Amino acid sequence: MTSDAFVPPDFDPPTSLVTDRFRLEPLGPQHNVADHAAWMSSIEHIRATPGYPDGDWPPPGGMSLEANLADLRRHADDFTSGRGFTFTVLDPVDGDVIGCVYLYPPASEEYDVTVQSWVRADRAGLDVPLATAVANWIATDWPWVRPDRCGR
Repeated sequence: MTSDAFVPPDFDPPTSLVTDRFRLEPLGPQHNVADHAAWMSSIEHIRATPGYPDGDWPPPGGMSLEANLADLRRHADDFTSGRGFTFTVLDPVDGDVIGCVYLYPPASEEYDVTVQSWVRADRAGLDVPLATAVANWIATDWPWVRPDRCGR
């Protein structure tokens, strides 16, 4: 892997993580309505979650469904190109969106991936289990060895 590559060119990224409390799949336009509802209902909770220290996201006033769709399309394009990997967190029973996980290049050379996650306020009890499961998943199924877990 060159210093410019986020993942090796021949790396086939995992597309799911399944536990008894949640499951992850790549975030895409098909999640727009449920994703938008999930984070719009939990703006203050997400802004207080470790890993969102800059206060830029989510925007305090929210965003339109159309703007959210554009954001989801960007994340899906990043996944396809290997520039970054965003996963929606789904309830394993009803498939409702309950959070999101972001794996993107780090700002610091000290790390090889920045890991951020959030869950809806009404699912706050899943925050630590999700972060822990993702950390274990990165250690076993991804090519990175120095994750920035953003204070976790």
